[in-house]
Amino acid sequence: MIKVLIADDQAMVREGFGALLAAQSDMLVVGAAADGAQAVAETRRLDPDVVLMDIRMPVLDGLAATRQLLDGRPVGSPPRVLMLTTFDLDDYVYEALRAGASGFLLKDAPAADLVNAVRVVAGGEALLAPSVTRRLIEEFAARPGPARPRPTALAALTPRETEVLRLIARGRSNQEIAADLVVAEQTVKTHVGRILAKLALRDRAQAVVLAYETGLVAAGE
Repeated sequence: MIKVLIADDQAMVREGFGALLAAQSDMLVVGAAADGAQAVAETRRLDPDVVLMDIRMPVLDGLAATRQLLDGRPVGSPPRVLMLTTFDLDDYVYEALRAGASGFLLKDAPAADLVNAVRVVAGGEALLAPSVTRRLIEEFAARPGPARPRPTALAALTPRETEVLRLIARGRSNQEIAADLVVAEQTVKTHVGRILAKLALRDRAQAVVLAYETGLVAAGE
């Protein structure tokens, strides 16, 4: 059962999302919050698997709340934070991912997309709305390559792990990576786990950001 907490300053949004997710046989809505500070307190009290976090909230915004929740937590540990917003502005995307969010979804997405997003991030995967992914790649493409030093941590990756990281950054799923490399999907999962552990990353979302920031992958490749 996936335990979900909904943080949004609009009561109708909290109630609507709550009803939708509570209707799913594999989900349990354990709580709600009307601002970022309450979201932090309720998450620590209720220990949900996934937090639906609005970006623009009073008292403490969603980005600051996400940082408070995830700073110091072991890599890969819950909660997973799925950012919800009516805006797909670049700064929000980068700040949310760097804060440790596992996904970024626009509020006008279909209901089925929201349900799927919760399952995806609960399972340890990353999720970005298509428009957000395009903006992410475009932004990194606009940065001058020489200004992006490659961290020494990347040297710890094996050649195959580096190859897998490049494919992750290009948006490939584990199944697609397995097909590309002609290996078992479980083998890919093992590689992904080792990559995240070696680079101290929470999930694939941060792996994508790191790959572009360091110049390991260039947009348009």
